[in-house]
Amino acid sequence: MTLRGSHPLVSGTTANAPLIAAMTGRTPSRRPVWFMRQAGRSLPEYRELRAGTDMIASCLEPAMASEITLQPVRRHDVDAGIFFSDIVVPLQLAGLDVTIKPGVGPVFGEPINTPEQVAALPRLDDAALEPIREAVRLTVAELGSTPLIGFAGAPFTLAAYMVEGKPSRDHLGPRRLMHADPETWAGLAAWAADISGAFLKAQIEAGASAGQLFDSWGGSLSPADYRRYVLPSSTRALAPVKELGVPLVHFGVGTGELLADMNRAGNTVMGVDYRVPLDEAEARLGGGVPLQGNIDPALLGAGWDALREHTIDVLARGAAAPGHVVNLGHGVPPDADPEVLTRLVEFIHSVPVGADPRSFSALKEA
Repeated sequence: MTLRGSHPLVSGTTANAPLIAAMTGRTPSRRPVWFMRQAGRSLPEYRELRAGTDMIASCLEPAMASEITLQPVRRHDVDAGIFFSDIVVPLQLAGLDVTIKPGVGPVFGEPINTPEQVAALPRLDDAALEPIREAVRLTVAELGSTPLIGFAGAPFTLAAYMVEGKPSRDHLGPRRLMHADPETWAGLAAWAADISGAFLKAQIEAGASAGQLFDSWGGSLSPADYRRYVLPSSTRALAPVKELGVPLVHFGVGTGELLADMNRAGNTVMGVDYRVPLDEAEARLGGGVPLQGNIDPALLGAGWDALREHTIDVLARGAAAPGHVVNLGHGVPPDADPEVLTRLVEFIHSVPVGADPRSFSALKEA
């Protein structure tokens, strides 16, 4: 399976963009940077556009989803757009009773944690993904040479929400299920993997130049449990898009002890959260792996001097990898000052590629 000739990565429109160059181990024209959750609640223009609109409804309105995706690219001059959606959108498109409660998160009509419920899970009709494809097409047409990143939730995170029926602090339900009834867990994880893979594939085929599998809750697992109960489904989720040849990021929260295992899922780039320095992450991965990360989001509100010094350290440690895409070590906080983000992007772009950030004199004056 191959991408169509007009796809921006195939046609050359985004092939040499800084983001794609860094993700593929080539030298970018400038240090690429984007932020997880850059599209959304930290921006006043987002809040104005979304006023009175349900979250999932806004994700399924192609023109609105496209505009929200574009807003931070225009404002911050980041090197990629991240497709605006939510990890549970494909679950609703498949027919599950799920809503996103403000201040709470995904809430299901009932938890899904019995063999009968798993056996009765619906199939996702490919036609249901058309609003996603249309939103991607609209966005790519506006982005031009700036790549769009598609994304999907990792199977463990999706299944964790389904088993609990709502957000959980410790994820005891899914962790209990995988041991008490491995067969039911395997069926649920495989279903979630297929949904996630289809969602990500639809975005990439429609024009996204890279993809990211986001595992919010993977950090609750031991390495042994991750390898046995989760890695197979994450590999299954990435399989349909791996063959398309686009860069694929695998990112998890609190997953420093799982980095080497996560890197076996079929991704080409490893996302690293703020808990593990990038040079240490590269060592844990055995070297040769492009990295994404990992500015601590807390530093966005700690004052410019602290943020600048922390960023210098992140850039310096990122040099250990064959490619480094600068990002946060998690998402943009809702109370982040957009002007700080814009200034941070300008600062990162000001550091010449190949320069030692710690000795680059302009940093002291920025």
